[in-house]
Amino acid sequence: MLAFRKIVVKVGTNVLAREDGLLDITSISHLVDQIAALKQAGTEVILVSSGAVGAGRSLFEVPEGMSRVVRRQVLSAIGQVRLMEIYRQLFANHGLFCAQVLATKEDFQGHTHYTNMKNCFLALLRDKVVPIVNENDVVSVSELMFTDNDELAGLVAAMTNAQALIILSSVDGLLSAPPGEPGSEVIHEIKEEDKQWLKAIAPSKSSFGRGGMHTKFRIAQKAAKVGITTIIANGRRTNILLDILGGDFVGTRFLPAESLSNVKKRLAYNVSESKAAIYINAGAEAALCSTEKASSLLPVGITRIEGDFQKGDIVRIFNAGEQPIGLGQAQYGSETARQYMGQQGKRALVHYDYLYIE
Repeated sequence: MLAFRKIVVKVGTNVLAREDGLLDITSISHLVDQIAALKQAGTEVILVSSGAVGAGRSLFEVPEGMSRVVRRQVLSAIGQVRLMEIYRQLFANHGLFCAQVLATKEDFQGHTHYTNMKNCFLALLRDKVVPIVNENDVVSVSELMFTDNDELAGLVAAMTNAQALIILSSVDGLLSAPPGEPGSEVIHEIKEEDKQWLKAIAPSKSSFGRGGMHTKFRIAQKAAKVGITTIIANGRRTNILLDILGGDFVGTRFLPAESLSNVKKRLAYNVSESKAAIYINAGAEAALCSTEKASSLLPVGITRIEGDFQKGDIVRIFNAGEQPIGLGQAQYGSETARQYMGQQGKRALVHYDYLYIE
């Protein structure tokens, strides 16, 4: 039995859609039945669901000549209403409410947006509500887009301090060799730092979604590194969620490292939020990366500062070879940091509690 009090379930388009790309109501209904059973057993569930574009495709014929980006926006805007109505009806049959949460990458970067979204999730989970999250495709274009909903699910899991992230796809998990090759079988467990299986992943994307197994592997390892058990399994298997929580399932489980604080989880997922670059010498790098003693980033070890930042901003930390080694939340602004740079006896720029080493 896997005792998870709070989980994030990400379900991909290939689980929710038929071969023609239209919604598979039977598959969606079975997913809802499983989530309702988990809720009844006391597990808090957040659902990250694709499928809006597929729902829109079943309702609306896009005029010819429309660009690919606008086509996706239109189908998603129309289809999201249909998708949520399906979920509303199915969850209502179990006496549950569902709530729509549409997000962009920007919502996870600003402190105010991040806090507001987190508080909303926590409030919804206190009641008989299943938050259903999707990317806001109407406004998410170019740099605002997530890689896919796998990335969004990882961010939500870290934000809400979930114990597990379950990624449901149309395959049984990560295979030890490309499908069809001799000896190809599902890898049951992978340590959070083990990257040897990447070479076994074929460079392909899912039929209707934007992502593929490479993305799932990357997101799964990142989540595991911050202490979130991550499982990739086949969403079309009967009762797969119940089997996973029961501890007897077919799939790939990424074993978690020691759980990090909420602050460090946020840092781990917000590289793009960094306001400036802090370069440090070899001595400072050794101290920050030591596994024997927790160390803060002191001004004496800083050799260069690029960009401006204020107290509370996230900064990226680079070693003498200009390789990124971590992120941290600044305890004071760049003007003071430049005055203190290279000096002993000055207050830490980044305290250990607000430091994440990659």
